[in-house]
Amino acid sequence: MSLATVNAAGQPSARIVLLKGVGGGGRPEGFLFFTNYGSRKSADLEFNPRAGLTFFWPELERQVAIEGAVRKASREEADTYFHSRPAASQLGAWASRQSQVVPAREYLEEKFDAVTAQYAGQAVPLPPFWGGYWLAPSSIEFWQGGPGRIHDRLRYTRDETGAWRIERLSP
Repeated sequence: MSLATVNAAGQPSARIVLLKGVGGGGRPEGFLFFTNYGSRKSADLEFNPRAGLTFFWPELERQVAIEGAVRKASREEADTYFHSRPAASQLGAWASRQSQVVPAREYLEEKFDAVTAQYAGQAVPLPPFWGGYWLAPSSIEFWQGGPGRIHDRLRYTRDETGAWRIERLSP
């Protein structure tokens, strides 16, 4: 999915992240993704804890756009997901200071090799700088492409009681 954030200077940024959970019915409501808390997206979310998500299926001419408030996932959620990842991905999380400038590719490879040696033969712990975010939707728009660009657009928004209101939008 595409995640859009805005930094302190008002500059928007979008990137692809992996959806790792959908909540509701006893779980936190929303959409879950994970990252390094030192990343650009985390810095943006620290400043402005609101974001947008977009799922797009060009072959089907369909899109779902979601907006809402973001909060950090629990350490338990982060730990569970972190330890479900391949060992190399766990080690990579320790080796990388996501979004930070590095002098060369070799620097990253050396960091990865050092972390691999450090945790050889043992479980890789969850880094304190790594975790997840839940985006709780306040708006969800469903878009279906149509002939002559007369698309179907339905927007669901929360009202003051928390109930969803449905509106049809002009393409």
